[in-house]
Amino acid sequence: MKKLFGTDGIRGIAYDFLTPELCRKVGEALGYILSADKKKGNTVLIGKDTRESGDMVIDAIADGLTAFGCEVHLIGVVPTSAISFLTKSCGYNAGIMISASHNPYEYNGIKIFNSEGFKLDDALEESMEELILGSEILSTGATLATVKHIDAAADGYINYITKCAGADLSGMKIVFDCANGSASRTARAIFDPLGAECVFLSCSPDGKNINLDCGSTHMESLRKFVLENKFDVGIAFDGDADRCLAVDERGELIDGDMIMAILGIMLKERGDLSGNTIVATVMSNLGLFKFADDYGLSVSKTAVGDRYVLEELVREGFALGGEQSGHIIMRDILNTGDGQLTALLLLSRMAETKKPLSKLASIMKKYPQTIKNLHATAEQKTAFKADIDLNLYISDYNDRLCGSGRILVRPSGTEPLIRVMVEAESEERTETICNEVANAITEAMKKYN
Repeated sequence: MKKLFGTDGIRGIAYDFLTPELCRKVGEALGYILSADKKKGNTVLIGKDTRESGDMVIDAIADGLTAFGCEVHLIGVVPTSAISFLTKSCGYNAGIMISASHNPYEYNGIKIFNSEGFKLDDALEESMEELILGSEILSTGATLATVKHIDAAADGYINYITKCAGADLSGMKIVFDCANGSASRTARAIFDPLGAECVFLSCSPDGKNINLDCGSTHMESLRKFVLENKFDVGIAFDGDADRCLAVDERGELIDGDMIMAILGIMLKERGDLSGNTIVATVMSNLGLFKFADDYGLSVSKTAVGDRYVLEELVREGFALGGEQSGHIIMRDILNTGDGQLTALLLLSRMAETKKPLSKLASIMKKYPQTIKNLHATAEQKTAFKADIDLNLYISDYNDRLCGSGRILVRPSGTEPLIRVMVEAESEERTETICNEVANAITEAMKKYN
């Protein structure tokens, strides 16, 4: 089992878990792997979100990379998907995004992409861990390599996704919540030229306010703004802008499942929905699966994590996949999720059909859902998977629901949590079941303290 890499790279509290020493070793390990392949070059692209610890992480990683002769190009604040796209399109040997996505500013993370713009596979992550955690010093620190700043590189990414999504949004009133994160740099350049009346909120990052009561994890202020100012739609991104959620004209949340339903129908009508299939995780709402049945589509289920969604998209040649959290992947356009691309396509669909978002979203009925996050140590997360009695209890409870609902419990791949998700025919029923299961898990985990 990997000790550093989760489902979305390495993530933890900066200066505590994510220390300069660890970050330098990550750079050394990647530099060692790149330098071992004599057939390839060793130029690495690095971007970041707006956290105050970003420069520390970058400096340490770059120090490790240059120790192995890697040339490092710094692009500054950009969305995660920009690193994926530019790594491939500009011929870099690897790309690194410094971000902890939706987490508070105290956290930071390291997401690594290969030369094709894909996140590293499990085998390569395990090889890196062996190098990082080994006691042997990887290099002497000698270097002749350079670090360069390339501030205009993000323009290539902006031009690409705008062209791919080609939209005329004239007459629409749209408010964007940029989460004081990566979208603060790019959203205006993408959406302002498209003809809509645009307002941009949470667009003044200070290093500490990323995701703070804003963005896709805090939709309350966006909902209020849409209702009070009579906007057609509100769009919210997370810290590194790889997720997108929306609020319709009535102030109702439009989550990733509903967005996939809307985009799935759009792609089907255009003949671009490969296999008539949407790829979703086991956390997607039952309503998405019911919608697919009603509209002659299939849903392929994966484990939670965008990497597993992408693996299924690539393996089966499907075009659309994502998560309820708003992490949507359009495989024919980009190799990773992109909140701004998702927003462009969703807004284009509204403009194309001349329908309000509430009407477009009505194709999917969302089942009531309750989620509880239980704090758990790494040991407890591992013990949960091996606890036969506890897992049998959850399985039996699921069987008793007889298809009228479901229970899903899983350890988080990015946070010290065990997540309990329950869906049923009513809010009251989901809350009751979720409390019962959460209490059972909490009690069982006491013996692993």
